[in-house]
Amino acid sequence: MQIFISRVFRTNTLTALRFVPGDQLSRCISSLDDLESGDVVLMCEVMEEATYVRHHKKKIAFILSAMRHFAEGLKEDGVNVDYIRLDDPENTGSFAGELKRAVARHGPDRVIVTHPGEWRVFEDMKKWEADLGIPVEIRVDSRFFATPKDFRQFAKGRKELRMEWFYRDMRRKTGLLMDGDKPAGGAWNFDKENRKSLPENVKLPDPPVFESDETTREVIRLVDSRFDGHMGEAQGMNFPVTRDEALTALDHFIETCLPSFGDYQDAMKEGAPFLFHSLLSAPLNAGLLCPEEICRKAEDAWRGGRAPINAVEGFIRQILGWREYVRGIYWLKMPDYRKGNFFGAKRDLPWFYWSGETDMACMAAAICETWENAYAHHIQRLMVTGNFALLAGIDPAQVEEWYLAVYADAYEWVELPNTHGMALFADGGLMASKPYAASGNYIDRMSDYCADCRYSAKSKDPESLCPFNALYWDFMARNRDKLEGNPRLGMVYRTFDRMDEARVDMLRKRAREFLDALE
Repeated sequence: MQIFISRVFRTNTLTALRFVPGDQLSRCISSLDDLESGDVVLMCEVMEEATYVRHHKKKIAFILSAMRHFAEGLKEDGVNVDYIRLDDPENTGSFAGELKRAVARHGPDRVIVTHPGEWRVFEDMKKWEADLGIPVEIRVDSRFFATPKDFRQFAKGRKELRMEWFYRDMRRKTGLLMDGDKPAGGAWNFDKENRKSLPENVKLPDPPVFESDETTREVIRLVDSRFDGHMGEAQGMNFPVTRDEALTALDHFIETCLPSFGDYQDAMKEGAPFLFHSLLSAPLNAGLLCPEEICRKAEDAWRGGRAPINAVEGFIRQILGWREYVRGIYWLKMPDYRKGNFFGAKRDLPWFYWSGETDMACMAAAICETWENAYAHHIQRLMVTGNFALLAGIDPAQVEEWYLAVYADAYEWVELPNTHGMALFADGGLMASKPYAASGNYIDRMSDYCADCRYSAKSKDPESLCPFNALYWDFMARNRDKLEGNPRLGMVYRTFDRMDEARVDMLRKRAREFLDALE
């Protein structure tokens, strides 16, 4: 077993131990500001972080490889790095344990960290000063456009915390896609132009391929040997693991995918998991890219005539709008936010969320592609796997744990609000103005999944009826007391009341049969 730890022994100039976790792999991270020659940067691979949920093997391989490459880059620049590998026999398996060992090795007078992305780490971090016996300085994570304090200011006095208003504030604050005090292109939002189904003959771009070097190959072998029972395989991991690779991925998206991204961002196609999506969320959330550089490059593409406004605005809204907004919600409402369960959903997560073994073609496609790639795009997450969990009444905590485990870009700050608030409406409408519930007709319109499915979104026969159709109307019926007063659902309930009673009974009976079969 090869143990590679760069040991740096205490000198008279040593002042600070600077801790960098695997989702802060940026030279611009605040914990590395004012780095002095005697300081030590501590990075550690710990089992606690790899297993607090059963993370996808490709996710673990991506993060560990990115960490090792980042550490090597620091050392090449003359930075003192103390790097603890997962297979170090003395590895305690936790951040706190490795910090304690590092303080004993180096004798620093303080520890410097950047505010973590997850509440559980922050709660642990607040204990470090007492446990270590030296000051622990927690700095603001400056990689985001807005701080938690900024979001609290936005939220102050508001009855509704809608993303659209926050997004407009962020546009004004940053100047992105602004012409003076007016939105570029004459509108704040071009979402109505971004809902096209995918034509059969459209040519799809190939994603960039990143060849694994020995560092990545070593990590893949480690992950495949140590994480039996986790979803997927580490082999074939194709996320960018260095800053240069991440910039290559960014350039590829801007030049190759962005022009068509807007039109087809909500489309789904069998056997085509990536379409025109950026695939940048994993390197972005790990720190290899910063959100401002991504947004500026997208804006430059529009201003340079290389991409249409609907595509660029839709993409920037995902980062400047949604990404910043969900982080704001997370830090505003935690730790109680995750406890909400507006519909009282209690059903266990079906096993096919892990295996993909289901006759529903849309669910099988989304889950099997997740198994293969540790990735699915936002409509697959929201309107297929998330929509099913909402309609079926699956326990929010179990759904949220699944999303956190299986996607390479998932950290709780971004996963929890998107799943709890948007996909499941478990927060009762804090984030969304109505539940994102849809029948099989939506999936049929936005994908080709239904063509070869044993079920049909158009069938009225109970045996071939799409489960999403039965579950949709059953969901609306059993939650009527909670939803009937929602102004955005008035038309749905008027339609429901005009439906033939025998058909309603058949739909609800079929929903119960399907749900009973899950158990």
